[in-house]
Amino acid sequence: MTTAPHTTAPRTPRPRPLGPAQATWLVARREMSMRLRSKAFLISTGILMLAILASIIVGGILGATASTTKVATVAGTASVTAEVPGLEVTEAASADAAEELVRSGEVDAAILPAGTSSTSTTGALPYEIVALDSTPTTLVQLLSTSPEVVLLEPTDDGDGFLSYIIGIAFGVVFFMSAVTFGATIAQSVVEEKQTRVVEILLSTISARELMAGKVVGNSILAFGQIALIALISALGLTITGQSALLGMLGPAILWFVVFFVFGFVLIAALFAATAALVSRQEDVGSVTSPVMMLVMIPYFLVIFFNSNEAVMGVMSYVPFSAPIGMPLRLFLGDASWWEPLLSLVILLATTVVVVLIGSRIYSNSLLRTGSRVKLLDALKG
Repeated sequence: MTTAPHTTAPRTPRPRPLGPAQATWLVARREMSMRLRSKAFLISTGILMLAILASIIVGGILGATASTTKVATVAGTASVTAEVPGLEVTEAASADAAEELVRSGEVDAAILPAGTSSTSTTGALPYEIVALDSTPTTLVQLLSTSPEVVLLEPTDDGDGFLSYIIGIAFGVVFFMSAVTFGATIAQSVVEEKQTRVVEILLSTISARELMAGKVVGNSILAFGQIALIALISALGLTITGQSALLGMLGPAILWFVVFFVFGFVLIAALFAATAALVSRQEDVGSVTSPVMMLVMIPYFLVIFFNSNEAVMGVMSYVPFSAPIGMPLRLFLGDASWWEPLLSLVILLATTVVVVLIGSRIYSNSLLRTGSRVKLLDALKG
């Protein structure tokens, strides 16, 4: 009796382990896919974009249909406004009478021969604009040249309203993006701990790769949202004929996008690290509240101190407020060419340090369930 020869079944090759870059990108794709499949996220993003476009278009329409600029002239400057559209001209008998019209509010400004006002200086043009307490920007833009502007009652506001609006816009965009995506990262971290999914994930990839993937995925979505906002803003300003304002805002917007890239990574790493300290969704707010304050403080500072050069100067170098402070200073022309570069270096160095410390906290806390992990224990491991 013969026996069949013993055969060995072919071995199934073991899958090759994922590299750090592959593991990070795998988690990042998972995070982006989950967010893009969320109807709430898509609807809220669409509403935000429509609101921004509508506000720009409505502002442009209101600006285009606003009343004409009222100016006073004298015999020597009547020819200056002869062919300038959008002006309602009142000819005064003398320079003193024209200044009185400005003080009484009957006209927005007066165009007088250069050197007429007692507070004026020698200018390059034969005429000057006399206003009450702020520069009549619209009138200056309507004139083909830039005459000297003399303020009868000068204040520190200048173009304060425009800088206030621009500062609020930068603050709102950074605040909303950081809070929205930061909260998403925190909830995702705690959910994976609470359901023990993280134990399965850590059998394949490391904790640092998991954290990096969450930060990268949500950062890409946030960057995409910011890019859409910038594109829609430029489109709205172009449609409404506000190309001049777009030209003024262009460099500031570009710098805002650059600062936002690193500023958001800094905030996202903090949200992920602090959320890893707890195991219940109910405790997320308590551990992430310090990070939330770091995002909110610059927003309120730009509301109350946007015209304070000292405060804005400090804000432009503090990493958590630099994405708001530095672009606003660049828009106002208060920053030298080297200042955004120095501020960016400080922000980049801070981001690297925070990411390294945050990844240590995240790695040492991720598998600890139950009560809240103390920060010092997470740092010690």
